Amino acid sequence: MFNPSQQDVRRFFCSVYAKSRGDAPMEAIEVLAGQWIAEHPEYHADLADADAALLRAYPGAGRENPFLHLSMHLSISEQCSIDQPRGIRQAVELLAARRDSLHDAHHEVMECLGSMLWESQRAGRPPDGNAYVACVQRRATRD
Repeated sequence: MFNPSQQDVRRFFCSVYAKSRGDAPMEAIEVLAGQWIAEHPEYHADLADADAALLRAYPGAGRENPFLHLSMHLSISEQCSIDQPRGIRQAVELLAARRDSLHDAHHEVMECLGSMLWESQRAGRPPDGNAYVACVQRRATRD
């Protein structure tokens, strides 16, 4: 199982940003990450300096952690690509259609994902994928 360190994750996103700026060839996962990076120009300064990114503490100065945020986009994309947990692909697609934006839908899904992980850690149990999918489904069906 792949278990990257905080520094590995930061290096990955900084490398993808550098490659995208230089039109360098990328692996499929890097292309996907690059698409989410492009959706977040507010993070480009953080991604431009890998050395500073490795040292920076988040959250800081009222800012969210760009590496966590981009990692969540990437995780949700990967979950949808393999439909794990089962039903997440359809729930995210319905939410994206409802919001008329995959990006906005991802931000709502992040709230469900974060809640599921927090609850799992708090209770000392494995993450509840069914509750996670149900949370996204509720968002997709409410006004």
